[in-house]
Amino acid sequence: MAAKPPSRMERIVAGAESALNLSSGIVIFALVFLAATNVLARKLFNAPVPGYIDWTEQFMAVFAFFGIAYCQFRGSHIRMDFVVARLARRRLWLAEILGGALMLFVTTVLIYGSWFHFLRSFDFGSPFWSRDSSIDIALPLWPAKLIVPLALLLLWLRLVLQLRAFCLAFLSNSETAIGVPSILDPASQAAQEADTVKGAESG
Repeated sequence: MAAKPPSRMERIVAGAESALNLSSGIVIFALVFLAATNVLARKLFNAPVPGYIDWTEQFMAVFAFFGIAYCQFRGSHIRMDFVVARLARRRLWLAEILGGALMLFVTTVLIYGSWFHFLRSFDFGSPFWSRDSSIDIALPLWPAKLIVPLALLLLWLRLVLQLRAFCLAFLSNSETAIGVPSILDPASQAAQEADTVKGAESG
């Protein structure tokens, strides 16, 4: 049987995850360049980049949260699979459903709290400024605080899609779930990592 093609929602979410993950990489590269510029300017001209610490603190929210949904999709988050990796079929999918439902609940709570944290920082009387600002050059903090609920919302959508896939796999008692990362036992994971290293060395 041919694999079911991804739905429109799955394509939209996957595209957004890839775009945000790419943005995280670009921001990391930019911060490395900014750090090098700051060091050289301080050493050669005794003139460090104004607000270097403020800018770094602001953009840390980008690479800390923009890739979180992409990592969930790729199965890159740290998991404790000592028990789950030994399960199969309905028992495995039931464990994944319970774990996914718990993650969805925690993510919902975090979205709620981080959104109101952003609202407390944002000054509705001035859309481009905020009373909540950084210490050195008074950068408004609300853009960084807005990143958190937006990134978590994308994670929430990814969790919903994965939970749906686990439920379908449970109902059909299938061996695999479509659209979710496969669960490997420690030996298979070690072999996969070894193959990746060998491929990198041969390339």
